[in-house]
Amino acid sequence: MERKKELKQYYKEMPIEAGVYQIKNNKNQKVFIGSTRNLKTLNGIRFTLENGGHMNKELQSDWTHYGKEFFTFDILEILKKKDQKYFNEKEELGNLQQKWIERLQPYGERGYN
Repeated sequence: MERKKELKQYYKEMPIEAGVYQIKNNKNQKVFIGSTRNLKTLNGIRFTLENGGHMNKELQSDWTHYGKEFFTFDILEILKKKDQKYFNEKEELGNLQQKWIERLQPYGERGYN
């Protein structure tokens, strides 16, 4: 029981990191590029896929068809926060996601974006 408390406390103390992630279909090599202001929420995205409610219908369809064992989640880059007075995390995260979309071109046969 004490170990469970320690793990909960550790989780709470972990810094919240924003970043860009990919969900890769290892069956057909398609990828979905997304971003989140809290990378801890990736489990929530997995939960959404497992329950058939992901916003990207093509990704959801392949998830349902192939099964979760054919998909991997990877963090592509963590947003480096700047100590500036007017740092706009949401905007910077959008720019970072766009950089990865341009790099990986996850369209058509290559992806779900």
